[in-house]
Formats: sequence, structure tokens, C-alpha cells
Amino acid sequence: MTRAVALVDGEHYAPVVRDALAALPYEWVGAILVGGVEKLRDDADYGVPLVDDFAGAELVVDLSDEPVLGPAERFRWVSRALAAGLPYVGADFRFDPPEFEPFELPSIAVIGTGKRVGKTAVTAHLARLLGRDRDVVVVAMGRGGPLEPELIEHAPTVDDLVALARNGRHAASDHLEIAALCGVPTIGCRRAGGGLAGAVFTSNVAAGARLAVERTPDLVIFDGSGAAVPPVAVDRRVLVVGAGTEPDAYLNTYRRLISDLVISVGCEAPDALRADLRLRAMAPLEGRVAVFTAGATDADHLDADVVHVSANLADRRALRRELAEV
Repeated sequence: MTRAVALVDGEHYAPVVRDALAALPYEWVGAILVGGVEKLRDDADYGVPLVDDFAGAELVVDLSDEPVLGPAERFRWVSRALAAGLPYVGADFRFDPPEFEPFELPSIAVIGTGKRVGKTAVTAHLARLLGRDRDVVVVAMGRGGPLEPELIEHAPTVDDLVALARNGRHAASDHLEIAALCGVPTIGCRRAGGGLAGAVFTSNVAAGARLAVERTPDLVIFDGSGAAVPPVAVDRRVLVVGAGTEPDAYLNTYRRLISDLVISVGCEAPDALRADLRLRAMAPLEGRVAVFTAGATDADHLDADVVHVSANLADRRALRRELAEV
């Protein structure tokens, strides 16, 4: 029988909970009392010992309910269970911890609480910083990545990227961006679907990771995609929280619990390093300049005659209209 720990509350009468535990097909290691204690009798007996943690359990069973555990509180308990590697089940739902492929080289993953939080900028910064004195390879996972993992060994030029776009390729895929900005070998991968805890339905990241191992680098950096987590067991994770995303909303608590460092970009988050993104030209700017980005629009610090600034780089229709006007 599966060893399980139950979450119980004082809103349920103890005899009701005791009978429910006896009827369920689990070997109980104990029950965690999550609230509602003001209604409990001193002699409340659940038939199993009360415990403080998941120790010894293979499964967490939620026998609580409103008002003790509302949706937000429940997601925090789900996050704790998943971070401990345990499935979490309730009356009409189940969460399973994401599975991660073993990886033998020193590694860091950069993950985010959503899209456009600055995650790839953080990955690029790490690659540049650590690439000064180490052999670094970046494996980037994206929704527009290639069918087979693609190794970019040299920084692509503007002409290279334009040629890719004219051939129907996604020429702004994260692995191309990182290769262009950092000059480190980068492997592009794809994924489809993203679960609440960051698992993906399908991806070729495992194959990309094997391609990285073949190069025997000192360090591999895995770049996540949106709120999806690279399905690789890494040594360290960095979580990037952006403005407009809550660090503890839904299963972002899980992402925080499996991370070693939290960086808040353009916002404040508890126990996080604060960072801001600034546009920086990779080459000297001359003449009149139009700036197009997918996010940041602060261009006042650029050493150029900036005549137009747009955040519509990812909006094709709006971009066409602006280009016609500019």
C-alpha cells in the first residue's frame, strides 16, 4: 500500500475524518492539521498520529476544504508537496511532480514565472559572465525552436538572421538571440505545452542536453521558456519574477521552492535580488535611430538621435503599421 500523509482541518469533525482515513486505501504515516483548531475538542482522535511534515510519505492526500484551505492556500501546499517530489491528490484533482532527466555536467537552469519577465536576458548575462573564464554552452528551450536540436557555434550576423526569416524560420528564437549577444555555443530546442508546475507535454531538450554533453563544457546553462521549466535535473536554478507576475500565485511557490536564487526584474518580490533591464546597443549607433523592442521602451540613455521607440516587436500587425509610418 502507498504510504500517505493526510491534510486535515478542524472544520471536519474528528470522527468523520477518522472514518474517511480508515476507508481510503492508503497506509497512513500521519496527518497534518492545517487549521480550524479553534473548533477541536481536546480529545479529538484521528486514528493516526499528528505530524508536522511529509517525512516517510509517498503521497499527500488533501482531506481539508474551505474555509481552512482556500485555492491560494491549497496551491501553496501543492507546491510544497511537488517540491518534495510527492504527488498531491484531492477529491477531484491530482498533481504529480514534474520529471527531470538526469544530467551529469555542472549546470544551471534559468526559469521564469511567465513570458517576458526578463528570463532570457538573465540567461544571456550569466552566459557572458561565466563565459569569461569557462567553457559554457547554453541549451535554450522555446515554443518556436527547431525540430531537431540545433547547435549554433558562432554568433549569427544580421544577414544570417534575415536569411533565416526569409526562409520561414523563427529568426528571433532564444538560442539565436543568446548566440548573437553572447558569442557562446548555443543549442536550440523546442517544447509544446506547459503545465501549472512548468512540465511540458513534448520537447527535444533531453536530446539537446546530450548534444551539450558531447562538447564536454565546463558548464551548461539551460534557458526555460515562459513559465515552463527545462525537464533536466540541474545543480542550481535561478527564478526570474517580472512585473505583473506574482511570485506565490498558483504554483509559482513551487518554482520558488525548487530554485536557489530569485531575481525580481522591474518589481519587488520577497527574498529576491532586485534587477532592472536597460537597452544597450551591441554596436555604435549613428544617425537617426528607431528602436523596436518586445518590452522595455526606456531609450533615453542611448547615445543616439532616437526618433521613434516601440514595444511592438512581437505584434506583427502593429509592427507593420509602425514601419509604414516610420
